[in-house]
Amino acid sequence: MRAMKLSLLLVPILAAAAILSPALGQSALKGHNSDAPVDVASDRIEVQDRADRAVFSGNVVVRQAELTMTAARLTVAYSSAGGIQIQRLDASGGVTVKSPTETARGRFAIYDLPRRIITLIGGVTLTRGASEVHGGRLVLDLDTGHAVLDGGGPPGTSGQGGRVTGTFTVPKRGG
Repeated sequence: MRAMKLSLLLVPILAAAAILSPALGQSALKGHNSDAPVDVASDRIEVQDRADRAVFSGNVVVRQAELTMTAARLTVAYSSAGGIQIQRLDASGGVTVKSPTETARGRFAIYDLPRRIITLIGGVTLTRGASEVHGGRLVLDLDTGHAVLDGGGPPGTSGQGGRVTGTFTVPKRGG
């Protein structure tokens, strides 16, 4: 009897995992060309050459291949040894990251270009089609396409009380 109760409890867990897998586990960003040029547009730029950074503010739009990031403010950290090479993008203020099939939103984003990882933090929402998941932190690995969403901090913080929540579409059955 106890084994039967356990197996009945596993059915909804396994069903949720099957639904989550395409919506979250494998991001459409796999194979994103992170070596493509990075184009940035904004209302204002402040270059802090001695600190090897530039601060863009006001309606910031960043494009790299099919990836687009928008934010209120963006700090670009770069290396100037042997020419300018972007190392990291720190975005804040209503950050949105879009690919052709997914949209991720959060308060802050960090794009580590050498590691090819984008991290969104604070009230994160990942949308693919009509499916949507919410949490506190999303880590997107552009090499593998792997996406991990954490619940975030303690109850009452962004991430719905430290938990990941989601709404997923299911296929219509013929009838």
